[in-house]
Amino acid sequence: MVEYAAAEATTPNRHRDRMRYDVEAVHSILDAGFLAHVSFTLADRPQLIPLAFGRDGEHLYMHTSSGSQLALAVRASGAEGFPAAVAVTHVDSLVLSRSAMHHSMDYRCVIAHGPLTYVADPAEQLHAYRVIIDHLVPGRADDCREPNPKENAQTAVFRLDLDRVAAKIRDHGLDEDPADLDLPHWAGVVPITTTRGPARPDTGQDTPAYLTKWLDAS
Repeated sequence: MVEYAAAEATTPNRHRDRMRYDVEAVHSILDAGFLAHVSFTLADRPQLIPLAFGRDGEHLYMHTSSGSQLALAVRASGAEGFPAAVAVTHVDSLVLSRSAMHHSMDYRCVIAHGPLTYVADPAEQLHAYRVIIDHLVPGRADDCREPNPKENAQTAVFRLDLDRVAAKIRDHGLDEDPADLDLPHWAGVVPITTTRGPARPDTGQDTPAYLTKWLDAS
């Protein structure tokens, strides 16, 4: 099993048993997500924004408005990159305990730390767009117009290399205190799922095969 090296940033003080450093677990959580939350500090003020993303091997690509504070900071950082943390999280169930303090969630989360690097090369920019679009729906990048020069100027693309990264997973449901088991309160697990479709076409077009395949796989 191939694993990422544990680092100070990816080693928690509590619940270390929930940590996963294997590449397969990290990639699967990232690939199943649609939204990344990017946290950073700018002008001594903590900030966080949600962004679409896509993974290509050991790289995460994201994009945002070229005039945003994050984009300007990433571009100004040059080859050194701009420090940030990126999180992708899935909630799999709500855990309803007899005790108020033991209510919880089963979840899968990946947090990656590292510098965001501005992508200046036009070929890599286009590649990043395709990675992000195909991450949303596989095969979609071939079924849309490529960005034009004006759109490229309005958009900043950046990359985070997966190095200081780990997954944290809670999947054991209820964890009741033995003294609470005879209490009259309902306890159990409520699964949470995300569903797709049916697709709503803008016009009377037939649904393309790649989209039908993706919808049928959900």
